[in-house]
Amino acid sequence: MADKDIPVWLRWAREIQAISQIGLVFKKSHHDEKNFTRLMEIAAEMAEYQSNLDRSTARTIFEDQSGYATVKVDVRGAVVRQGRILLVQERRDGRWCLPGGWADVGETPSQMVAREVEEESGFIVRPERLIGVYDANRSGQPLSFFHAYKVVFMCSITGGKARPSEETSAVDFFAFDDPPELSFPRTTEKHLEDIQAFVEDPNRPAVFD
Repeated sequence: MADKDIPVWLRWAREIQAISQIGLVFKKSHHDEKNFTRLMEIAAEMAEYQSNLDRSTARTIFEDQSGYATVKVDVRGAVVRQGRILLVQERRDGRWCLPGGWADVGETPSQMVAREVEEESGFIVRPERLIGVYDANRSGQPLSFFHAYKVVFMCSITGGKARPSEETSAVDFFAFDDPPELSFPRTTEKHLEDIQAFVEDPNRPAVFD
């Protein structure tokens, strides 16, 4: 997704919120705090005006972000068995995605994706290759207030068995050309296309952006 496809109000709200968050970290006076807090309020007002979030909810979300504003990281595991891709059904929306989630502090990328796959699908896996690093906000559904990167790893099954979890209601393998309804932006058709291309050509370089 190109920048031109992201609503201009959302680009402005993201930038204003980030400036506010960074400013509150480095504030030098009460005057600074007042001004940067007002910027956060403006971002929340924009969110209320243009989305289904009320202002207080948007402000609470923004205020929960502390420290220097930086990009979030989402990890996903691509597991292919007999030419079919492993997907899990999200309890939140009933749709399907690659197993994974937000990265936790203290783990390596490979540890994170292996843990997420096991927690959400029941399969024990070994991460083997990097499929790609994606800008999650340019993957078809840009309406997320916080910028995020999505990192997808090719993994092989070493044990375990399919089982749902607190976050997933079902686990199954699907043909690449006949996937169920996908849970955007957790997983997109682009992700599946790149995974399938890698399966067909394991020497294919990782994709990015």
